[in-house]
Amino acid sequence: MVTAPGRRADQRRPAGPAAPAGHPPTGPAAAAPPLDPAAAAPPLDPAAAAPPVDPAAPWALPRVVVAAPASGHGKTTVATGLLAALRRRGLVVSPHKVGPDYIDPGYHALAAGRPGRNLDPWLVGEERVAPLLRHGAATPTPADVAVIEGVMGLHDGAVGRRGYASTAHVARLVDAPVLLVLDTTAQGRSAAALALGMAAFDPDVRIGGAILNRVGSPRHESLLRDALAEVGVPVLGAVARAAEVAAPARHLGLVPVAERAPESVAIVAALADLVAATVDLDAVLDLARTAGPLHAPAWDPVGAVGGPAGTGRPVVAVAGGPAFTFSYAETAELLAAAGATVVSFDPLRDPGLPAGTRAVVVGGGFPEAYAPQLADNATLRAELADFDGPVVAECAGLLYLGRQLDGVPMCGRLDLTARMTDRLTLGYRDAVAVTGSPLHRPGDPVRGHEFHRTVTDPGHGDRPAWRWDGAEHGFVTDRVHASYLHTHWAGHPHAARRLVEAASR
Repeated sequence: MVTAPGRRADQRRPAGPAAPAGHPPTGPAAAAPPLDPAAAAPPLDPAAAAPPVDPAAPWALPRVVVAAPASGHGKTTVATGLLAALRRRGLVVSPHKVGPDYIDPGYHALAAGRPGRNLDPWLVGEERVAPLLRHGAATPTPADVAVIEGVMGLHDGAVGRRGYASTAHVARLVDAPVLLVLDTTAQGRSAAALALGMAAFDPDVRIGGAILNRVGSPRHESLLRDALAEVGVPVLGAVARAAEVAAPARHLGLVPVAERAPESVAIVAALADLVAATVDLDAVLDLARTAGPLHAPAWDPVGAVGGPAGTGRPVVAVAGGPAFTFSYAETAELLAAAGATVVSFDPLRDPGLPAGTRAVVVGGGFPEAYAPQLADNATLRAELADFDGPVVAECAGLLYLGRQLDGVPMCGRLDLTARMTDRLTLGYRDAVAVTGSPLHRPGDPVRGHEFHRTVTDPGHGDRPAWRWDGAEHGFVTDRVHASYLHTHWAGHPHAARRLVEAASR
């Protein structure tokens, strides 16, 4: 199985595919060779995002949710391996992830050759989950099957909300059967009791099969298969305990694909081999075909933003490269739909912003792992410090815009310093915009999430970006909106339109 030393798998953490660095986009990588790391890049060409199927007619898209009783059972291994193994068969596979995670979708994208996309009711609203699934499965070409990796345990959702935004919740919203991954270490018949309990807890969630993980021996496997047969749960695969695939990790989980491209390719190839050898792929496809038709119309970025914000096409530069890998594919699609020309740049390597840049977006990632290299790029830091267009920064972007990160010089656009700590800050946030900015009006409600181990001094500016839980957060200046809060713009598409409007002035 895939292992990451010290990783507490699937904590509601940000993590994910990297944007391509440095140059205008060339469209999605659906035609990339198998396991091409460039396939992890979100499509930035607005024409490529047009669903090729009738967006209103029911679509019998085969789909399956890969879930588990808890984190650490092997969901990412099975989901990534399934995507890669099915793609090897010549199928077009659509990868999806429940929750806000960025890193796992990067591995999914590498395996599938198209962007990994998130399905999170908290971030985007229940009503958009099925439409976003349909949009992702149709973009850039219609998928033969969708694989949806769950988050944490099957029924674990937002704290205090009775399973809201859980894997089970999403499975209900998209009417998909569940493939349960069970870590069978040190248990026999009890695995069947666990599977039965998971199924009985919510009768509206249909568990259609199980994959046994970390099986100790052929005898152990036989015992497990017999026990699950007694409770009516078919076993669709069994992975031996010794079959492990190691993946690099750090303090917030797996290392993103863009940081270890050759190694990531090898990891995904090994997972494809593992799943192809141990899982009945035909049975998984049969299970996926039991999903009912998707009746919800496909999400449409043009409709979401109301069309182009003006007649021009201002350049919006989006940070990418190894240091800034956290992004949702829909962000670039919304910006393009609002009339922007979306171009990526790499703060590690590019000496300046792309030509004609009118606005900048710097998302999340791991600047702490690249602080000296970011500091060495003094020309870009100076340009960002003096840039007179709107700048949007989330988490890592906030740190990059400050004066120092762990004593290392950053851009100095914001009067703050940041440092690493041992304390993990994570969770969903129900925020309200405090100060008007290029993204939001005062009072705009926005849902987001945090996942970081750094703190800033000061903790917020005189003109804070947000308020939640009775406290103020983030920084707003005349042209900058920066905070730790990660948001999914499909949940508040007005942000893309406002940014493009600000860039057009």
